[in-house]
Amino acid sequence: MDTRQSRKFGTSVNWLKRNFVVIAGLLTLGYLLLPNVVVTVFSFNNPKGRFNYEWQEFSTDAWKDPCGVADMCGSLSVSLQIAFWATVGATILGTMIAFALVRYRFRARGAVNSLIFLPMAMPEVVMAASLLTLFLNMGAQLGFWTILIAHIMFCLSFVVTAVKARVMSMDPRLEQAAQDLYAGPFQTFIRVTLPIAAPGIAAGALLAFALSFDDFIITNFNAGSTVTFPMFVWGSAQRGTPVQINVIGTAMFLVAVLLVLASMVISNRRNKQKA
Repeated sequence: MDTRQSRKFGTSVNWLKRNFVVIAGLLTLGYLLLPNVVVTVFSFNNPKGRFNYEWQEFSTDAWKDPCGVADMCGSLSVSLQIAFWATVGATILGTMIAFALVRYRFRARGAVNSLIFLPMAMPEVVMAASLLTLFLNMGAQLGFWTILIAHIMFCLSFVVTAVKARVMSMDPRLEQAAQDLYAGPFQTFIRVTLPIAAPGIAAGALLAFALSFDDFIITNFNAGSTVTFPMFVWGSAQRGTPVQINVIGTAMFLVAVLLVLASMVISNRRNKQKA
């Protein structure tokens, strides 16, 4: 290897060293997004048979009629309702629990702090069977409300974890400064504490919504005759996979991306205004 080739090789190695983290991040991101790309591509497929597993020809028929499959949009509506109310319930309860664990000292605080992580660590099958046993012993009718209760229960831990991390990083001197300026407890919470904790609360709420909407195992055990969108997809996969499923999946992905982009734009504008 002559001197010129050695220099080129050394330059390439140095470039790889400088950009290794960026390259690794892009490869990881591509790996994560690959299934979404496949779902999006096959939402424009026109399969000849019942299964949408092989590319046949380009078509926008499924996008023109996303509710063309019987009961699919009905199950989607049920999933969205459950996810919304589960997010509201888990976010309110989880935020209060997070503040209590961080700001107050009480008996069994350590035990509660440990027990709050059990739903995250417990296998979903075990949790689903336990909840089913509880509902049957209580004589509850399985359906929308049992699903909602179960979803609030297992989303609660994730909300507490997200909000707790944010509350622990808050500077208590900001609230003390508000009190020195004659702000009452309610004013201090609304104008100082809540805005600072808002990113953690929002993160917990988004995580709860995604987990609730996507859940299948716990829902399947406690649904009764109620059919959510994941259950509809599972049932359809045994008989055929309509293209409309890919359409709904792509639409949900695009909505999530748009929300993230909107959040980034708003955050950048606020940072520029502060600067």
